[in-house]
Amino acid sequence: MDTATRTTSSSRSVLHFPAKCDELNFTHQIGSISNTSLNDVENAINIAHQAFLSWKDSSIAERQNCLKQAADLIFQKKDELKELLISEHGGMLWEAETDFYLGSGVMSMYAQAPDDLLIPKEISEETGWIRIHKRPKGVISAIVPWNMPIVLTMMKLGPLLLAGNTVVLKPSPFSALALTQLLAKIAAVFPKGVINVVHGDADVGNILTSHPLVRKVAFTGGTATGAAVMASAAQTIKDVTLELGGNDAAIILEDIDFQSILPKLLKGVFTRSGQICFAVKRIYVPKDKLDQYFDLFCEEVDKYKVGHGLNSAANFGPLNNKKQWAIVQKFIENAKASDQCEVRELGQKLNPEQWDNGYYVLPHVVKTLDNSLEIVQQEQFGPIIPLIGYETVEQAIEYANDNEQGLCSSVWSDNIELAYDIAQKIEAGSTFINSHSFDSLQLGMPFGGIKQSGIGRELDINETLKSYLEPHSIRLIK
Repeated sequence: MDTATRTTSSSRSVLHFPAKCDELNFTHQIGSISNTSLNDVENAINIAHQAFLSWKDSSIAERQNCLKQAADLIFQKKDELKELLISEHGGMLWEAETDFYLGSGVMSMYAQAPDDLLIPKEISEETGWIRIHKRPKGVISAIVPWNMPIVLTMMKLGPLLLAGNTVVLKPSPFSALALTQLLAKIAAVFPKGVINVVHGDADVGNILTSHPLVRKVAFTGGTATGAAVMASAAQTIKDVTLELGGNDAAIILEDIDFQSILPKLLKGVFTRSGQICFAVKRIYVPKDKLDQYFDLFCEEVDKYKVGHGLNSAANFGPLNNKKQWAIVQKFIENAKASDQCEVRELGQKLNPEQWDNGYYVLPHVVKTLDNSLEIVQQEQFGPIIPLIGYETVEQAIEYANDNEQGLCSSVWSDNIELAYDIAQKIEAGSTFINSHSFDSLQLGMPFGGIKQSGIGRELDINETLKSYLEPHSIRLIK
């Protein structure tokens, strides 16, 4: 397999999803995609390796030109593929459009990266010189999830291709059709074999993470799978970039008008039905205002409408798959069974007669003082959010840090200096002040987690490029 346009079938995955919002009285098949045989995965890696032998010597200008063409293609294909993407992953129209916009922006950013990040550096000495070359690693395996597949793929392709590597990429089985069609177009602007796409489950992933010709693994997904990826890559001492789960804390200080920040806060909670690694998943509020804030929060959430992603009346859509739906249902059941919290189911069903045709969940809001509850300590990845009361700011920071994950976080206050001081004490890869959503991100800003939320950074041109390059020092002593 030499480009994204070719696969060989060992089995066939048939995907069934709700149709457009004006056809919601049935479920239909939107397409099928072939799983790649293990032999063809092996072939894809070998082809990527052969392509690397010439691509690594290509000029920086040639690579930048290919990336620019890719950025333009992503933007051009947005209107053609966005509805297919929605049918696959259950998101809203604006969310799918954002995925394409961000993906195009990422590729454009790397297309404009300064040349000096890739050219050799020379250090002169009295006794000679040192020249430090920056070599591409080789074949990179990239494994991407279903929730924002376009931008998460480009966050890997942009830097690895600019650095002179080749790639074998595996999309998620839950969101592969639109991405694969897009990659077929992108692959065509690069030399043959530079971009390769395979499909499958864990058996395919195991080859991609353990094969001796693969020199680095770039993975975005859950923490448990990330640990398995890391263990597999260790067999051949591969470098890894892991962007894993998040259980992001938002700390609300008592000086801010809670009602005024609700639109921004709710966007951070419920975009993609809460199925975003850096969504707000824990909200800490002053204990003496917990009841008041809980009521205000629920009042706004109760206005939400849940339905198909192409229904303009919907605020958010269904969960992506049965497994995730079952996980979220378990969170809700356990929270309701606990005597340490109050749970409210809110919002309205759009087309309720069709809810059996999708993994729909109404928003749930939880009130508690217990930071040790499962609903607080574990990433929900769905439309359920706890509000936790704290006694002091120091306790809020302690609560926020008392978690094995550390992707993003936020502090909300009218006192920016105080918020900044608190932000520095939070254990996370990023902390936002008075925002916590896609709007909080900026191309060029390092993105990634600490603790069990990952290894490495993406989006930062300098740091990310370094992770796809090997320094080669050459020294002359006269």
